[in-house]
Amino acid sequence: MCGIVGAVSTRNIVPVLVQGLERLEYRGYDSCGVAVYAQDGTPGLRRARSTSRVAELAEQVATTHLEGTLGIAHTRWATHGAPAIHNAHPHFSHGTHAGASSKPGRVALVHNGIIENHDELRAALQAKGYVFDSQTDTEVIAHLVDSLYDGDIFEAVKAAVSQLQGAYAIAVFCKDEPQRLIGARAGSPLILGVGKDGQEHFLASDAMALAGVTDQIVYLEEGDLIDMQLGKYWLFDKARKAVAPAQRPVKTVLAHSGAAELGPYRHYMQKEIFEQPRAIADTLEGVEGITPELFDQQANHVPGANAARVFAKIDSVLILACGTSYYSGCTAKYWIESIAKIPCHVEVASEYRYRDSVPNPNTLVVTITQSGETADTLAALRHAQSLGMAHTLTICNVATSAMVRECSLAYVTRAGVEIGVASTKAFTTQLAGLFLLTLCLAQAKGRLSESEEARHLKALRHLPAALQAVLALEPQLIAWAEDFAQRENALFLGRGMHYPIALEGALKLKEISYIHAEAYPAGELKHGPLALVTSAMPVVTVAPNDALLEKLKSNLHEVRARGGVLYVLADADTRIDSGEGLHVIRMPEHYGELSPLLHVVPLQLLAYHTACARGTDVDKPRNLAKSVTVE
Repeated sequence: MCGIVGAVSTRNIVPVLVQGLERLEYRGYDSCGVAVYAQDGTPGLRRARSTSRVAELAEQVATTHLEGTLGIAHTRWATHGAPAIHNAHPHFSHGTHAGASSKPGRVALVHNGIIENHDELRAALQAKGYVFDSQTDTEVIAHLVDSLYDGDIFEAVKAAVSQLQGAYAIAVFCKDEPQRLIGARAGSPLILGVGKDGQEHFLASDAMALAGVTDQIVYLEEGDLIDMQLGKYWLFDKARKAVAPAQRPVKTVLAHSGAAELGPYRHYMQKEIFEQPRAIADTLEGVEGITPELFDQQANHVPGANAARVFAKIDSVLILACGTSYYSGCTAKYWIESIAKIPCHVEVASEYRYRDSVPNPNTLVVTITQSGETADTLAALRHAQSLGMAHTLTICNVATSAMVRECSLAYVTRAGVEIGVASTKAFTTQLAGLFLLTLCLAQAKGRLSESEEARHLKALRHLPAALQAVLALEPQLIAWAEDFAQRENALFLGRGMHYPIALEGALKLKEISYIHAEAYPAGELKHGPLALVTSAMPVVTVAPNDALLEKLKSNLHEVRARGGVLYVLADADTRIDSGEGLHVIRMPEHYGELSPLLHVVPLQLLAYHTACARGTDVDKPRNLAKSVTVE
């Protein structure tokens, strides 16, 4: 979602700020802006803002010759107030004098997150004479800092954040202290980048923003405040005690900017779909056998954490996730209960902490997240921990994320940077990690024989080649997409562990093509959804050759009898043939328990080419963001 970049330096920092915003475009945004302390002419605050793309902002910056050695920049995903220039960050304070709203004041600020008590703070500030230009909760923070300023911007920010309720990561500077940048975080990620020779320092919400600028990163912890000046910085924890360097060590983080290059592909989503064989191979690299230590090696070494001991002790699994990650968890439930014979519950993370649940201290709490910064999933994890469930494990794509740091065990997938908002390779690598977890749990419970382990490992190693064969089906899916592009509704069906894959296929179609799509267990068709089936409602069916195939064929007949048009992804030996109103694409091979990883790829391609045919913004679909860092 929203992205932050900030810097204090001896050089003109604007090109670095704009480049940082370009690196953060993949997160999703609907406006952007940059503000600096300008020393040319009349020194003071200057900014450029846009409701277009960062490229347009860069043109503004070049045209107006915006330059400065101290600055902040932001990409905004609208929460409070519509996507409009007056709501775009950075925000300035205006003071309380007559005509103040037409003149920039002394405080410039950018903010990720949501301030829950912004209404009462706004009312109190208006009573003091502050004038508001926007509907945002962020402008409230800028005015609040200004109201508390008495010559020390750090002290003003410290006092301000003590009054904030909600989640925030902020970067702030004051024109009266033009070589000082302040940062604070609570509930939203923020990092420090240490520049070359320590002569310049950076703030960002994501290490990717600083790719090519610095690879020396310090991860701020919950409640931290940072005071950055030329050549030095000071960190303070949530108790406002100074933090020693050893407590927040500088880490070398290689966030390669090349990972964000499009190459020969039309869109990032297409590139990432075709990167899946490599992503799976990288995720499984080094897996020579099934061993609990797979989940120790990539963990944060929480004292007392040991996967072998935890796996032997637990008697149930609770999976917490959102969106696409939730569907990977739903798939894993079938594996965990079928192979490991352990009860498994899957919860939508955004709902879990708002209901009464029955905690079990012997539960393994598994979080799934691409970014590792998903606010709802982090909050759900902390809620589970507060209930006494201390055995935590994450499947995550970012080794340095808050989720990996807060869970005692981890499996870090290696999908690489995923730019497209609609997740593809992150999903399939999550499934690979979850399947490994299933096998480890089964082994810990004595339910995985040596022959079964060998069979599963062979299947995992063959996955990249199997995925490559599925990608070769793209021309047939382009033909399907030409028909889907004319539709406004679609129905997806699946049974067993392929029902979550149908859900994921429907989500992909609605996310990027804006076609209304729903998914159901095929057996539920006659209990309601069949009423929607007409020749105008395409029905996509995932039909692997498994124990439920004959049941599924009956469901297909129900659709055809009502004049529905079927699009079936069938295994080679299912004996389902194309005919009038029945379109069949045959998968290259049946893949047993790992079949969901193969069947989801054609659904990704169908959604992608349908969106292309409809002319939508595939990589940046409207109203959506890549990393959902607000509740």
